[in-house]
Amino acid sequence: MINFQGLDLNLLMTLDVLLKERNVTRAAQRLHLSQPSVSVQLKKLREMFGDPLLLPGPRGMTPTALAESLQAPLADALTALEQAVQPAREFDPTTAKGTWRLAAADYGEATILRHALPSILRQAPQCRIAVSQVKPSTLTASMESGELELAFHTADAAPPGLKSSALFTEHYVLAGRKDHPQLQQPLDMDRFCHLEHVMVSPNGGGFSGGTDQVLAMLGHKRKVVLSVPHFNFMCQLLESSDLVAMVPSRLIPGTGLKTHPVPFQAPSFQMVMLWHEKYHNDTAHRWLRQSIRDSVKAQVAPNS
Repeated sequence: MINFQGLDLNLLMTLDVLLKERNVTRAAQRLHLSQPSVSVQLKKLREMFGDPLLLPGPRGMTPTALAESLQAPLADALTALEQAVQPAREFDPTTAKGTWRLAAADYGEATILRHALPSILRQAPQCRIAVSQVKPSTLTASMESGELELAFHTADAAPPGLKSSALFTEHYVLAGRKDHPQLQQPLDMDRFCHLEHVMVSPNGGGFSGGTDQVLAMLGHKRKVVLSVPHFNFMCQLLESSDLVAMVPSRLIPGTGLKTHPVPFQAPSFQMVMLWHEKYHNDTAHRWLRQSIRDSVKAQVAPNS
């Protein structure tokens, strides 16, 4: 029995060429080796297989029955190995097939994916994209297992150990309906704090966020009367009530909301794209990431 672990790949490549050429001299030329070197390798192959493999004949060398049985599978195996170790081919979105699995909160869906996905699907018409809600507590595990390939999250809350790319920096603005009776004049700190605020709490039930931390450092506290899980729902509430909210500025265009200056430095955050190391050099994944970056760059950020 042949010791597979001790198998010399160079000998198998020589055997492949010998079986194709049926001539030691021509095989040596194709392999860029001397004829004696090929003869030595043929001797080792005969010893390894316990078979003459190639016998002298009137028109070159004649393969034995074992050699003939080896020729096709050996050629296929060497071709497959060559393809496996070659650099990955460039990704062609027009012919690619498959499903990309992405995760984002509603903010990422509205500001990143809403703009990027239609273009990606046009460029890669045979691909599919599945978007799910981002779950920070299980994000790393989901990416390690291949359940998710790409996620969008705030940089300060991104799990460690994942690859990341900064997309943009966002800032909060105070927003309310256009004819809000308490927003017709400039706000001082007391009037701001006495407004009835709504805030987004992705985990549910939270009544304190980045704005509240800034206010606490200044010795103030606002009146948060409602917390909701999604920005879209919050904006709908603002348009139909006298509630106000600190809203990420990129969500304002297209709504019936009006923004107002606040008497302090509003907080901001950075949005990042996240992926696992195992996808880092994948050509399809790299194309997807660059497509999303290009889409984000093409957007016009709201004025501060």
